[in-house]
Amino acid sequence: MKKVVLIGNPNTGKTSLFNALTGLNQSTGNYPGITVDKKKGRLNLEVETIDIIDLPGTYSLEPHSLDEEVVLQEILNINEPIDSIIYIADAVNLRRNLFLFSQICDLEIPCILVVNRIDKIKKSGIQINQQELSDYYKCPVVLTSITQNIGLQKLKEELKNCQTASTYKCLFKLNNADFEQLREIKSIKNDYWAWLVVHQKCSHKLFTLQEQKHIESVLSKTTYESEALIKEEAIERYTNIDLLLNSVLKQIDTDKSISQKIDKILTHKYYGYLIFFSILFLIFQAIYSWASVPMDYIDAFFGDLSVWLRNSLPDNRINKLVSEALIPGIGGVVIFVPQIALLFGFISLLEQSGYMSRVVFIMDRFMRRFGLNGKSIVPLISGVACAIPAIMAARNIDNAKERLLTILVVPFMTCAARLPVYTILIALMIPSNTDYGFNLQGVVLMLMYLLGFVSSILASIGLSKLIKDESKEVFIIELPSYQIPQIKNLFHTLLNKTKSFVFDAGKIIVAVSIILWVLASFGPGNAFTSAEQYLENTIEINNTNTYDDALAAYKLEHSYLGYLGKGIEPLIRPLGYDWKIGIGIIASFAAREVFVGTMASIYSVGSKQEDGKTILEKLRQAQNSTTGKPTYTFAVTLSLLIFYAFAMQCVSTIAIVKRETNSWKWPIIQTLGMTSIAYVGAFLTYTIFS
Repeated sequence: MKKVVLIGNPNTGKTSLFNALTGLNQSTGNYPGITVDKKKGRLNLEVETIDIIDLPGTYSLEPHSLDEEVVLQEILNINEPIDSIIYIADAVNLRRNLFLFSQICDLEIPCILVVNRIDKIKKSGIQINQQELSDYYKCPVVLTSITQNIGLQKLKEELKNCQTASTYKCLFKLNNADFEQLREIKSIKNDYWAWLVVHQKCSHKLFTLQEQKHIESVLSKTTYESEALIKEEAIERYTNIDLLLNSVLKQIDTDKSISQKIDKILTHKYYGYLIFFSILFLIFQAIYSWASVPMDYIDAFFGDLSVWLRNSLPDNRINKLVSEALIPGIGGVVIFVPQIALLFGFISLLEQSGYMSRVVFIMDRFMRRFGLNGKSIVPLISGVACAIPAIMAARNIDNAKERLLTILVVPFMTCAARLPVYTILIALMIPSNTDYGFNLQGVVLMLMYLLGFVSSILASIGLSKLIKDESKEVFIIELPSYQIPQIKNLFHTLLNKTKSFVFDAGKIIVAVSIILWVLASFGPGNAFTSAEQYLENTIEINNTNTYDDALAAYKLEHSYLGYLGKGIEPLIRPLGYDWKIGIGIIASFAAREVFVGTMASIYSVGSKQEDGKTILEKLRQAQNSTTGKPTYTFAVTLSLLIFYAFAMQCVSTIAIVKRETNSWKWPIIQTLGMTSIAYVGAFLTYTIFS
């Protein structure tokens, strides 16, 4: 089967072309050992089927990030060689786009040059001499407009016939004896191929050990000056491109008055920030408002499904496993889908319209002070809704170190799952009065959100000094033309992001939910198995609901999960917590909001007593079994607030971090680090205020 790769600069319409060629016949995975997405699709032609790989956008074969290294290695991959390349260039920015294309042509790989957005330059009165461009580069040239479905059929016809490499030769010559020695390796086709191997060491692993030794031997004797050759190459290539465009373009129109007028407002050093945060405010208002309805329906559906299965299936362990663990676990995954779909839908709208590039541009200077870059602002703000889609949004960050930093600090942001915990703890700690003209509880809640943002910034400063990165700190951002987003591309984005979450992180979430159920449903010895008999002999059964609540609390205390809570009690006692709070902390590992429900169950407030005031009253009346004093004192409650502000959020967050970093190293470091900060912070808080 023919292997074709799709290459181009960022923001040239590459993803739109990939979607147009492959439709729904595509899949997304990761390159081995790295976090960069590998998009693979299939194009069915009349005579053959073609595998198309959509490579990350890059500006040259001089990689500055992990994404760009992937492009170079895929092109030079001798084990799975490329049959041909579809290179997509933006007609509006043809000069810059042809730089990378000229480099690829020098590698003598069959190419098709696709000049996209031809409709944009026609409106500006520019005409491209297609034949002259084709004659110059000695390869097929196809003029397209993906949004208007222009040129796609012509491209498919060219794919059938694209068998031979371009005979184009750039004036950039590499007359060095070292390159001749490297040509002894059969897979190195020419001098420019040899130059890339010499200069880009990331490509060495593509060769055998014997070939790598030969390369290292040549490099140890080399006399070339790398930086001088890079400058010489850029000058010669752009000189050739300028001469070509003077002939190929009948009219050179540099007037972008409309975009420039809009940019003067959207990228203004004051108005730009105000407009951006106003848009974010509207987006998150919409996410909270629109997602709540389907999330409520999903929650109700899986709740009703659990009840129906529990009543319909035989009363046995399988019934309880399905109705109390498996179905709620799946529901805990699916309930995030509306937030993920809406968030990435809005992000995709901003990206396709061209506005997101402006946001990154104005935020870059501010974020770089903290070891991040402008693209980090989107995941950080998204973390207020949920850390899961926010971490996934960090994929848009090109620099590997800055992407990793963003992933590691996003969980410090206060997510929606923490809100129920904050709400009940603040209600326990702060009186609900407005003696000072404002609601003090609301002020404390606002401070918790502010604490999350400040913590993420401080963490990024510290981590940026600890994490080493060999990639060059080069920031390049294109300000593309404004355009109307395509519904088809929005659909593909939402589908891929949702599938990625449900099928990857979902497996881990469901597994942990089942494990927690097992730990809470079984216990050692007679204390657990004889719970009903014990309660009948010790309490007076006047109310079925009270008995059910007492039975649930007793069995939980004597379950494996209960003993686990008592097992960690010595560790959490310095924070002012007892074993019951310990169970809540362990249970909330599945999801932060589980803490409230767990506390309600432990303190004999079951599902039949759903009054929030009753929960607060029970918590206020709770006593520490060791000290006999109230459990939730001001110091303990404030300590819990600080603990949940810093502790790693939930298993789903860990699952996503593992997937995005493609390693267990970083989620383990992240979890241990955040938990340590949470423990120390909670200990100091309890010690100071007790």
